[in-house]
Amino acid sequence: MILEEHSKIKGLVLAGGKSVRMGQDKGMTQWHGQPQRYYMADMLATICDEVFISCREDQVAGIDTRYIPLTDNPNYAGSGPTAAILSAFEKHPDCTWLVVACDLPLLNKDTLQFLIDNRNTSGIATTFKSPHDGLPEPLITIWEPSSYPILLAKLQEGYKCPRKVLINNPATILDPPYPQALMNANTPEDATIVQKIIEQQTT
Repeated sequence: MILEEHSKIKGLVLAGGKSVRMGQDKGMTQWHGQPQRYYMADMLATICDEVFISCREDQVAGIDTRYIPLTDNPNYAGSGPTAAILSAFEKHPDCTWLVVACDLPLLNKDTLQFLIDNRNTSGIATTFKSPHDGLPEPLITIWEPSSYPILLAKLQEGYKCPRKVLINNPATILDPPYPQALMNANTPEDATIVQKIIEQQTT
């Protein structure tokens, strides 16, 4: 059976940040024996129709040829993750996008599968409630095609944060089955905590 375009889920790994707080490229950190951006892309490839790595123009040459880079539309410069999401929709406007940040070293396939299994196509997105602050987590989210014009309109109004779109529009917000899987590693201090957790999980 051929899937309708709106039923297909494409994956997008957000790896274009400058990792200022970490002091080194978070997408190249090897938590699981390979650069994190590829680890995330490989995980998404097991559940998505096609996977892209969102990156800056100056990163493209360094992307392994087994992966597909996707750079931001210059018109969205300085708009962070929203630029990446909108650029993905420009490439495939009728598809659904599962967007994940690369700085989630504890994220696992079961968590993503839970998100897909509980996907609500009638809203603009399906996402998790952050265990940190209780707000929707925009960077582990299934964004439906209906979110595209809303994200674009909000950006044109000056709103660069995709979280505000989730808060102010119909979205399904789930409690994560494994809250620890949503932990970001943004700083060296975070990295130390994550490394200890990974070591505990593998011993």
